[in-house]
Amino acid sequence: MDPIALLPFIVIIGAMFLMTRSAKKKQRQAAQMRDQMQPGTGIRTIGGMYAVVKEIREDTVLVEIEPGTHALFAKNAIGAVLSDEEFDRITNGPEGEEFDVDTVVPDDASSLTESGETSDAKLDLAKKDAKGAEDAEDKDADEAQAAESSEKPEAEAAKADTAESKDRKRDEDADSK
Repeated sequence: MDPIALLPFIVIIGAMFLMTRSAKKKQRQAAQMRDQMQPGTGIRTIGGMYAVVKEIREDTVLVEIEPGTHALFAKNAIGAVLSDEEFDRITNGPEGEEFDVDTVVPDDASSLTESGETSDAKLDLAKKDAKGAEDAEDKDADEAQAAESSEKPEAEAAKADTAESKDRKRDEDADSK
């Protein structure tokens, strides 16, 4: 057998070997990182949630998201184990100031816009829009009727011409026989 013909297969097998080797290396590093976890360590989940490890079990980790709020995650869901300095910087802000968690978010967007309009003005706008739509529909209907009335005589004349030409042709065919 020709060794040159086997070259593509050898290259493909080599590429597959290198890819699986690098994947195994990444898995090994992730496992080592998860083994570094201890109670009190700051972590980031693969979903981007930051928490403090409270308890490590066989396949799961109990974390405290904020004081009094606990969640149970699979060990595979831990994306990074953070150093104490990095965890403090991320969770407490750039200068050690804590985030303002007392911000109230309204249930609807009406309080987000500050305009002097009242609800009556909005109703008036809706009425104008509806009236404008009705006027546009009436105008379109009138234009359609005008177009149909102008097309009817032309269409009838064309039909009459074709009927006459068919009759003439039939008569000529009959005469020739």
